Amino acid sequence: MTFLKLTLEYDGTDFVGWQLQPNGRSVQEELEKGLARLCGEPVRVTGAGRTDAGVHARGQVASLRVPRELPLKAWTAGLNALLPDDMACVRAESAPEGFDARRWARGKRYAYAILVTAVRSPLERGRAWEIRRPLDVEAMRRAAPSLLGVHDFSALRAADCPAHTTVREIRKLEIRQSGRRLELVVEATAFLKHMVRNIVGTLVEVGHGRREAGSLTALLEGRDRTLAGPTAPPHGLVLDEVFYLPGNSDPKQDLED
Repeated sequence: MTFLKLTLEYDGTDFVGWQLQPNGRSVQEELEKGLARLCGEPVRVTGAGRTDAGVHARGQVASLRVPRELPLKAWTAGLNALLPDDMACVRAESAPEGFDARRWARGKRYAYAILVTAVRSPLERGRAWEIRRPLDVEAMRRAAPSLLGVHDFSALRAADCPAHTTVREIRKLEIRQSGRRLELVVEATAFLKHMVRNIVGTLVEVGHGRREAGSLTALLEGRDRTLAGPTAPPHGLVLDEVFYLPGNSDPKQDLED
């Protein structure tokens, strides 16, 4: 058996999310269908991030064990001939035995797009959160550093978040501006359910003057989701990249060494 690491790109608009769901079409389902046709037998995959309905990806990672060996380019070409038009296998790599895309990940980076516009943009539909009122971007930038580092992010997770621990480390939080378009880039060791979208919704409140830029430290300390901003819509969010150790090695072995 051969272990593979697949890097995937997809438009999340018409998916119910990454994970198999009984009520709709998922990214995992389409990928496993394509792999089954390519391999001639069922293949199960593990995704690095369980993206929600409507969330996109340009760097999702899937791990799998396949019953046959093919050149890596053949995996990419073969899958792309079988996958639907709203998803693609960008790259196939050999992986160490036991490689697990979710458990072996050392961090992820998400990007969230906002378009500040008085008139809707059909070209940005499904790609950015369109906001009609101007934003104070500098106030948002002053607020952002309060979220950097290790914190309990209970106030910024979904009410139904199943995580056993709510402590996470945000390594990077940048707000980039190009004309009317903003991109919020968040990099962390791991994320809680809806964490990025809740961060975005809270920072937008800062940008609209509904929340002080210096208030986010107290928000984190309060650990009360009802005191944070709204959950930003899913279609502005992209899973940008998943990080692993060199050679996609097992992080447990790295700790033991």
